[in-house]
Amino acid sequence: MILVTGGTGLVGAHLLYHLLLENDSVKAIHRKNSDLQAVKNVFSYYSSDFEVVFKRIEWIETDITDVYLLEKSFENVTEVYHSAALVSFNPKDYKEMRKINIEGTSNIVNFCIDKKVKKLCFVSSIATIDKAIGAKIIDETCERNAENNNYGYAITKYGAEMEVWRASQEGVEVIIVNPGVILGAGFWNNGGPGELFTKIHNGLKFYSEGITAFVSVGDVVKTMLLLMKSTIKNERYILVSENVSFKEVFFQIADGFSKKRPSIRVTKFMSSVGWRLEKIKSILTGKPPLLTKQSSQSIHNKHYYSSKKIKMALNFEFESISKTIKRVCKLYDN
Repeated sequence: MILVTGGTGLVGAHLLYHLLLENDSVKAIHRKNSDLQAVKNVFSYYSSDFEVVFKRIEWIETDITDVYLLEKSFENVTEVYHSAALVSFNPKDYKEMRKINIEGTSNIVNFCIDKKVKKLCFVSSIATIDKAIGAKIIDETCERNAENNNYGYAITKYGAEMEVWRASQEGVEVIIVNPGVILGAGFWNNGGPGELFTKIHNGLKFYSEGITAFVSVGDVVKTMLLLMKSTIKNERYILVSENVSFKEVFFQIADGFSKKRPSIRVTKFMSSVGWRLEKIKSILTGKPPLLTKQSSQSIHNKHYYSSKKIKMALNFEFESISKTIKRVCKLYDN
């Protein structure tokens, strides 16, 4: 029996479909108000028989912070894919991120140990990897530097990784994957990468020239499945297709939709003014800011990541970002 957390997120939804192609017994955790229809929509991108496949999931309504109900979810479970997390760059969400990302992962780890789960795969992020200066390539040997990764999301995902490594010391085989920015079809309006396609489709005018790592959700899922099937254990892998500028990605998405490309380059000065105005607006309205200090800075950073380790371990080749974008744009209106 396989258990998936975060099944109502981008990675989790695509993962569930592929797991069901090969396994009869799959459980997925979801919270009370989660959007199961969005998962069904993702399934529809793969097959006309998506309803039949979707019905095979054993959905369990619980939360990774609810120890009592979570324990019941682990009955007869032998493998766990843990992708549930709160992603936010709003400082106000820090306590909630600690609760979900660190304490929630601690609960998952404790039950993996107690129930003698064979293998655990954890979806982390490149946010936990130390950020090198300039054009130096970042890989798995770059240990976290607290000064370079001192924002809430990075801190809590790193804390979650420490919990997962604890499982490896207690007899559970673990795999940690650190994807770049994940591009994939679905979840067009939930604030994640999918919403980027929506904004550009609707005429987003702004772009930046920062550079970071991008990867398709399909490749993230494929590598997770291959690693879990393999004898590889207690390792971490950066998952990156290409290091590309936000400008290039935005332009390719606009081209994929046959829309006008964003035309206003966001400068560092514009960002610094923008996040301050958003902070004031957030205080007055009580709504989360569209731009935070951390996110305003990150869009200008230029970081280059290496996926050499995973390529060598699995003899794996990533799909090009241009191919990913073209496919996602085609699925957008489906």
